[in-house]
Order: sequence, then C-alpha cells, then structure tokens
Amino acid sequence: MMAAFASGKGFQSDPDVYTRPANCPPDVEQLGSATWTFLHTTAAYYPERPTPLQRANMLNLLHSLPVLYPCSHCASHLGQDMKHNPPDVSGRIGLSRWLCERHNEVNEKLGKDSFDCAKTDERWKDGPSDGSCD
Repeated sequence: MMAAFASGKGFQSDPDVYTRPANCPPDVEQLGSATWTFLHTTAAYYPERPTPLQRANMLNLLHSLPVLYPCSHCASHLGQDMKHNPPDVSGRIGLSRWLCERHNEVNEKLGKDSFDCAKTDERWKDGPSDGSCD
C-alpha cells in the first residue's frame, strides 16, 4: 500500500484522494470500520440481562481481539486499554457505552470527531426516528 502512495498509483485527479480497487484486501481504515460496525451492532443486540454463558462468550470475543486482530498496533492499544477499562458485559446498555467510549478514544487519537454515546441504539440498532432506514 505504501508503494502506491509513494509512486502516485491509485490516486485520482485529486492527490489527496486515494482509491483502492474493490478486490484489494482491506486496509487498516476499512478493517477498523468493519470491526467497529460488527462490535457496535453486536452490542446493540446483546441481551439486557445476559446469562453467565453470554457474558463469558462476550468477554471471550473482546479478549480475543488484542491477540488475533490483524492490525498489531491497534490490537496492542486495545489490549492496554482493556487493562485500564475492563469490558462491561453486564447488559446491552453497559456494553454499548463501553464500546462507544473505547471507539471515541480511538477517534480522538486519530483526530476524528467523537460519537454521542447516547445515540448508539439509533446508529446501530433502531435507525433514525425519521424512518429513513426502514
């Protein structure tokens, strides 16, 4: 990927816009976006009162990320963050808030806007009240 930036390949007329062919493996941005979508959506549908097995499975999923995630830098940061902020798997609301806070920490490091954690259900489960996603 870096070779494309260095050589100018993959750029459109605007040198700040990089376009990858659709059949390329995901870059770190695409991988991150897909992972956050999966995690937030999983949290949105997580039970209000999870069973001990559901809690254990969610913890296993979250604790596997620092070990298995393909971006080693990202995985390392998440692992360190989880040591200081253990996952809240007590229920859907706690898990959604915990993920939103972790995601906002990453957004801050990347210079991106924060997400309003009060809107996790609207974004990841219910959609906007105007029905535009129905």
